[in-house]
Amino acid sequence: MLKHAALVAVLAHLRKKDAPFAVIDAHAGRGVYDLSSAEANKTGEARSGIVRVLAETGLPDPLPLYCQIVRGFGDAHYPGSPLIAARLLRRQDRLVAIEKHPEEFAALAATLAGIKNVRAVEGDYRAQMKKLLPPPERRGVVLIDPPYEAEDEFIDAARALIASWRRFATGIYLLWYPAKHRPSVDAAAGELLHAGIASLLRLELDIDGVSEARGEGRGPPMTATGLLVVNAPYGLADQMNVALRRLVPLLGRGRDASASVKVLAGEP
Repeated sequence: MLKHAALVAVLAHLRKKDAPFAVIDAHAGRGVYDLSSAEANKTGEARSGIVRVLAETGLPDPLPLYCQIVRGFGDAHYPGSPLIAARLLRRQDRLVAIEKHPEEFAALAATLAGIKNVRAVEGDYRAQMKKLLPPPERRGVVLIDPPYEAEDEFIDAARALIASWRRFATGIYLLWYPAKHRPSVDAAAGELLHAGIASLLRLELDIDGVSEARGEGRGPPMTATGLLVVNAPYGLADQMNVALRRLVPLLGRGRDASASVKVLAGEP
């Protein structure tokens, strides 16, 4: 939800100007997820997550628009980032959704079939972004959210972002991560700053609370998540700070649940 709410906020900002923009989703997945599946029912993530948020009223931006998009897919399905982005495209905008794994790509291609200004591409995101950047529109956002299956995937993603930024320095970049290993997060942020990136924002949401200070690690994976945002739009830090403060009591599993918004470089 942190990733998708931030994506909605960035795209809403880009829509304020008539000029076209491009969206590049580097790890698009299958595009839509079945909340009625056995796996979804086993984890219960939807019931303790998005279902709670959808039941709330008076939510701060960008949560109402995010919820409106999710509701558009019915109670049994949850849209992935490519479908969320596609719902916010105008006639002049476009989306390129990249997926490496053949089975996931086949599902993605079927999900996106027939949607205007949307293209699914099979392949490794690093090779594909070399071809796609800079986009002809000269405006846009790149979402990078690897599965983090390999130990070095975090730093590889940071370096891929840096390589992309050097080709498209004015683009907005969202690098998602599971915040279960603080040294990796800090190392990735350090790589971005060392490369010369002058605008860097860090957003985090921890629904269990940080146990690292007690020497217990961060507990189960995916109880804490974050985004490094390069070239964040004006006002995004304040907007997401308010939204995350509202999400903490809704999603938190105890009094130690927390959220943070920190400007690592540039103006807040």
